[in-house]
Amino acid sequence: MQPRQGEESEDMGVKSKAAAAIVILLLFLGCLWLQGGLHYHWDSCLKSYNQLNNQLTNSSGAGEAEGPLRQEGCPGQTFQVSALLSHLQDASASPSDIMLQPYLSSWDELVRFMEALGPMVGLISNEIETKTTLIRQLALAAEEGPEAELRPGRPPARFAGASGAEDRRAYRSVRSMIQAELQSGLVDFKQTSDSGCRTLLRLHRALDWLRLFLEKLAETPASGTSGRLRGPSELCREAYQSTLAHHHTWFVRRAAELAFIALPERGFFYRLVCVQNQEELSRLLLRVVAAIAQVYDRTEGILEDNQMLDLP
Repeated sequence: MQPRQGEESEDMGVKSKAAAAIVILLLFLGCLWLQGGLHYHWDSCLKSYNQLNNQLTNSSGAGEAEGPLRQEGCPGQTFQVSALLSHLQDASASPSDIMLQPYLSSWDELVRFMEALGPMVGLISNEIETKTTLIRQLALAAEEGPEAELRPGRPPARFAGASGAEDRRAYRSVRSMIQAELQSGLVDFKQTSDSGCRTLLRLHRALDWLRLFLEKLAETPASGTSGRLRGPSELCREAYQSTLAHHHTWFVRRAAELAFIALPERGFFYRLVCVQNQEELSRLLLRVVAAIAQVYDRTEGILEDNQMLDLP
């Protein structure tokens, strides 16, 4: 009996090591998300992995169907769909532009959404936070003027021929950012650059993925069917394959699909946004999808007008 127990213990050890190796591999590949590349440090991957989301503590939602659309917040949750809607509406307040500050705030809330889905999907949020931080640093450097360039870790923000007042308004909106960066030569159409325009394009592509995922999650069974709702994992994978996958290498696509396997079941999303059934979830998500689509479509048009949809 003793040798057999030893063999079983050894098998368990091998399996544990194999599982740990898979997790480490996925952590590493997560850092390649949104074409982040290999220059992001391994420490940042480990930091992202350690930022696990707290367990959901509130499983009850509003009693009326209209409740989720009117409530100010969802008790017990870090992600707040009401805050996301507010930021998206503020971002598209201008009839022909996208305001950058609420746009980035929308991403802050979407990062909380992804982190709530578990550590594997939460890895993606690390790449997104890197990109929103870069745009904010560029905006801060423009506001503070030339002296900001002397500070360590602060990206350059030189706008040739612009006054100090114009510098401070450079990152007020997507259009003003594009105009300022084109005038300063910060945008490079031939090779990778740390411009706000290139960074915005990567966020723009990721927003399309999340929009399509939420749209699919809002779907209800067609009349005359068996009524089966497909799992979030399958829906997220489909949305990814239709959007971001076109911009990723084979290696990153495989890693992403592995991460989507770990998505929670549909009931988790009910609790996350404080609804009680698919009908309530659909109404709420379709409102979110419409707000995202307005921001996405307008950003798409602005980038297309400036021939920036294929920035390297």
